[in-house]
Amino acid sequence: MSITTKESHTQHISQQFNSELTELRNHILSMGGVVTKQLADSVDALLEGDTQLAEQVRQIEEDVDDMERAIDVECTQVIARRQPAASDLRLVVSVIKMVADLERIGDEATKIARFAVELAEEGKSPRGYIEVRHISDHVKRMMNNALDSFARFDDEMALQIIKEDEEVDVEYRSAIRSLMTFMMEDPRSISQVHNVLWVLRALERIGDHAANIAEHVIFMVRGKDIRHMSLTDAEKALNR
Repeated sequence: MSITTKESHTQHISQQFNSELTELRNHILSMGGVVTKQLADSVDALLEGDTQLAEQVRQIEEDVDDMERAIDVECTQVIARRQPAASDLRLVVSVIKMVADLERIGDEATKIARFAVELAEEGKSPRGYIEVRHISDHVKRMMNNALDSFARFDDEMALQIIKEDEEVDVEYRSAIRSLMTFMMEDPRSISQVHNVLWVLRALERIGDHAANIAEHVIFMVRGKDIRHMSLTDAEKALNR
């Protein structure tokens, strides 16, 4: 039996069940911390031309995959042993979905690290690094806030992250237009700037995954599935 209020989301008559859910939350936050650092390091490696740091990011990919598998097993065991209902089931289901988004963020960070190595080997820093720094700062903030909203069961913070994803999309499109124009004006830059375009695409996708995590948090806390809704419809569904 569980108490399903937002304030006591993990309080149960069974202390063991409570401990299992707390461990599950801690494990997803730990994975989130690893992936967030992977993202930050991949961007630093790119901007600083640090190939050693880029290789470290790429080596972490297997660790992230192992964490994903371990958390998936943990979720399966909780469902099999405890047969959770209501808010507890939403928590477990949300973690299953969040871990997939975190793994994909790790994949995108690994892509950025790969391009960091290629660009460093070419020497001169290409056009577009200002845009990379700006968008990456925004996306890293979204990532941190998404994990914080999960830790705090904060659906209001989660909704704000979804709003920020739309801002990142606008910034991404603006950066793409600027760099496409630059390549047309200077064809010699095409090879390098093309790689930067892929980095920006990876960052935009990371923003999407951060927004997905925010949507899972809202489902976990409020029991409302706002995926595929416009922001206006999502706000209406949440009675804001």
